[in-house]
Amino acid sequence: MSKDPFEVQVQHFAALKFKYQATKYEDSSPSSLLYLILRKADLEFEITKFEWNWLQEHELLETRKAIEQEPQRKKEEPKKLDAKFSQLKSKFKVTRGVPMSSALYPILWKLESENQLTNLEVKYLQQVHGLTETVAIVEDMARFAALKAKYQATEYPNCSLDSPLYQILKQLDARQILSDVEANWLFNNQLVDTLEIFWQQKAVREAEFAQLKDKYKASEYPETSVSNPLYQILKKLKWDLQLSESELNWLEEHQLSETLSIVLEIEQTRHFAELKVKYKANQSEDVSRSSHLYKVLKKIDADNHLGEQDINFLKKRKLTETITLALDKFAATLKSKIQSGEPLSEADIDWLQKNGREDVITFAEKTRFAALKSKYEVSDYKDKTPSSRLYAILQKLDKGERLEPTDVGWLEENKIEASQPSYSYYGWQEERRYQGQRLFSGKIFTAYHKIEALFYEQEYKNTGNKWNLPNASSHWRKADEPKSALKVTENLDFDKIKENKLKSALLTTRGGAFRDIHKLDDAEKCALKAIEYQPQSHHPYTLMGAICFERGEFLEGERWFNEAIKRGASPRDQDAEMKRVVKNAKDEKRREVVEYLLKKDPQRYAWAKAYRKRQGGEDAQRKNS
Repeated sequence: MSKDPFEVQVQHFAALKFKYQATKYEDSSPSSLLYLILRKADLEFEITKFEWNWLQEHELLETRKAIEQEPQRKKEEPKKLDAKFSQLKSKFKVTRGVPMSSALYPILWKLESENQLTNLEVKYLQQVHGLTETVAIVEDMARFAALKAKYQATEYPNCSLDSPLYQILKQLDARQILSDVEANWLFNNQLVDTLEIFWQQKAVREAEFAQLKDKYKASEYPETSVSNPLYQILKKLKWDLQLSESELNWLEEHQLSETLSIVLEIEQTRHFAELKVKYKANQSEDVSRSSHLYKVLKKIDADNHLGEQDINFLKKRKLTETITLALDKFAATLKSKIQSGEPLSEADIDWLQKNGREDVITFAEKTRFAALKSKYEVSDYKDKTPSSRLYAILQKLDKGERLEPTDVGWLEENKIEASQPSYSYYGWQEERRYQGQRLFSGKIFTAYHKIEALFYEQEYKNTGNKWNLPNASSHWRKADEPKSALKVTENLDFDKIKENKLKSALLTTRGGAFRDIHKLDDAEKCALKAIEYQPQSHHPYTLMGAICFERGEFLEGERWFNEAIKRGASPRDQDAEMKRVVKNAKDEKRREVVEYLLKKDPQRYAWAKAYRKRQGGEDAQRKNS
């Protein structure tokens, strides 16, 4: 039924008089001029001078002022509304821009005022705007309201999620202990019913604490407060959770030895169960911590090998999968040991052989062979099988054992050389080949001569036979250790040595060692003295020739070499010494020797061209740098 038009106008006039502060004006008839003026003001029509004067005459000054301020108020209102919505957007985690016409704004307003939304409104926030953080806040607010109802705190007006009450109620719901501060907060805010629930929970926990102390042999501990660390420790035991190291230390510090014993029993029982699952032994009904099965499984887990007795124990219980896992695990442990460079022990090898794991032994041999080839710089040797003669030779060298003559012959026959020849022994290699000999070189060569040198030193100590000393000295020189060569020939009393041949040999090898370290004056003294003792031996003459060449005294050197040839030296001996001279010489001195030799006989000394080329490269490099 429609309302009377006149009555509608009367009500409208009354609303406008209230809005524009004209309620004191008694005339309420819609035909009043005031109704017209107020309708025009509300519609933002211009008020005429006559109408302003009329308001003045009827002492409607407050109305006049309200009309004058209305445009300004209308301008400021949207700004206030926008500021309010900005606050709401920030509070409810709305980061994107949304037009004022969006339904989002009334939803946020409702959430702010009523602290809850319908499922449809929540769905709108999630699906239309993707406001997951806002939805999370809505859910938190709903949870807060539910907790207030559950714990009889609905009279508390603050619904902010930052309120201390929300955190307190969550703790109550999780059966967590409240602090004294939190309990006092409830009391001070007159939430007596909520506080009562807390006290009930506390009483239940204290009763549980007493029961747990009795169950886990901790009754002598006097503390009854559930805030004590012991309560949480005993609850973890109840829930079959593993204790941390700090918790175990706490029990030990408070001398709760019986509780610790129970903990150990629980841990071992749990560990036993875990090992049974891990190593496929679940079919065994044995759960005793003292059982042999537990000991066997712990051995497997610690990467220890199982003895024959342990394996027979598992076989009797038909734990074949456990045996397989144990064998595979220990074999893998040994493989890892091999890969780290650690050699297998005899016990390891024996275990592998007994358990049919020759594959691991083969792997160990191949790995060891590869490591030795790398160590002695012969990785390019193609044969990788442990049955290779080279593997046996390298093992001997690595143990410091002497090679048999057949081993040396095999190395020379197969020309075993370093994968990347170094310049330090390049001269020796060329020297030996020039003499028509096949040769092994590099670190194998050095190791061989070092072992020989040590052997002859020991032979001298055992027998006193001084002929072992020049042999030791010679091998030390070939092992690139001239200082060791000098050491074995020092402090000798030549007056007590009867054989001039031995004296000459000792002085010649000693002179050669002095030459190796570029002490040419000392080398010359030894050579001349050796000539005195045995004038017919060509060795000291050859040494003198080499010394002169290293000094750059080429004609004098040729004279000494000719004397050596007269006494039986081979021209190849001279060539070998020339190569050693060139190898040992430095920069300008080397250039002089090389140019002399190539000028003298370019065909015979064609090998010197390589040194000339090398010297040219080094000079160019120095110039560029």
